[in-house]
Amino acid sequence: VDVSDGLLADLAHVCRASGVGAEVELDRLPASAALRDAVGPEQRRAFQAAGGDDYELCFTAPVERARRIEGAAAVSGVAVARIGRTVGGSHVVMRDGGGRPWAPDKTGYEHFG
Repeated sequence: VDVSDGLLADLAHVCRASGVGAEVELDRLPASAALRDAVGPEQRRAFQAAGGDDYELCFTAPVERARRIEGAAAVSGVAVARIGRTVGGSHVVMRDGGGRPWAPDKTGYEHFG
């Protein structure tokens, strides 16, 4: 899925449709040096989790495929980051560096909200 409406919102759509949940580790989310320099950690997390128009992709794959994915990404010059895992349920839970659940004030862009 593309995360143009925000990672949390778009990943939640996929989880609901797929009948799975996801756990995302906030500290694994990529952040540019410009973003790290511009805002503090809490605002950065909110932007990373719920900010839109990033034009990034989010996908799932079996753990045993990690090396193949990393190899294909390296050959094609595309950066990839493992940010979490799928779990039972149908919700997305974001976890801070201590493993505690974390949620932004807003989950992303709402088309009909």
